[in-house]
Amino acid sequence: MTIAIRPMTHNDKSHVMRILRTIPEFKPSEVVVAEELIDSYLHDPSGSGYYVFVAEVDLLVVGYICYGPTPLTEGTWDIYWIAVAPEKQDQGIGSALTVFAEDKIREAQGRLVLIETSSTPQYERTRRFYLYQGYEIICRIPDFYAPGDDKLIFQKQLKRNQMEISSDKIG
Repeated sequence: MTIAIRPMTHNDKSHVMRILRTIPEFKPSEVVVAEELIDSYLHDPSGSGYYVFVAEVDLLVVGYICYGPTPLTEGTWDIYWIAVAPEKQDQGIGSALTVFAEDKIREAQGRLVLIETSSTPQYERTRRFYLYQGYEIICRIPDFYAPGDDKLIFQKQLKRNQMEISSDKIG
């Protein structure tokens, strides 16, 4: 299976919205927020502050990722949304999107990536995915989203690639 990752276009929006609506963890109000970020990006890709990419398999959009620099920081970025169609999960698509975003963030001199998620049982699989990708839980805010629903913040320190490190030693 070949996974192609490319910038999102207006034609992709309906496919991404279908994916978001079929993932049971996402509440309708959360899907509305995801759509607002997508619309902001599609309206002004270079000025929105968001980067939105889709993953395709056999020319079908099967996932997406939305990330951007964290305002008022040096080199800190947020991954706001990552979603893979339920029927395509556990096939490496989410990992490919995450690695792609991390590479792009690293290219932009990013050094730290943050991801926020819920502590509820339905997000257990999501939390395991982030841990598998090398993220660690650095913060828990009790009752943030609702009573009994803590906000968990994951982080990953990005290492520069070996070529950059080697060239720094030479020059």
